[in-house]
Amino acid sequence: MKTILVADDHEHLRFLVRSTLDNPDYKIIEACDGAQAIELARANHPDLLILDWMMPEMTGMEVLDAIRSDPDVGTLPVIMLTAKAQKTDRNEALMKGIRGYLTKPFSPLELMDRVEKALKPLGSIT
Repeated sequence: MKTILVADDHEHLRFLVRSTLDNPDYKIIEACDGAQAIELARANHPDLLILDWMMPEMTGMEVLDAIRSDPDVGTLPVIMLTAKAQKTDRNEALMKGIRGYLTKPFSPLELMDRVEKALKPLGSIT
């Protein structure tokens, strides 16, 4: 079973992601802000983090920086799921090594595809 951490400050969005990923192969844990996302990542060592960019107090990019600097979870695959749709935003996130970037509103099928790809080892043939 793969553990997926979903970090978004909007409960309805976490519900949509959880519903989309409703699969016995996935265990979904949820964080409502950036600090909780870091705490849960360190405590649970998830296989994937789905991360919102715009959250109060700590942005998704700040969460990403904190995770990347932590040797215990620094290689955690991350998919950004955000309303930030500018090419510069996408490029900034990609430069930090994320595995996928989806904008809201999102396609459930595209999210599933990105999750499946992100959970594969880097360099594996698709």
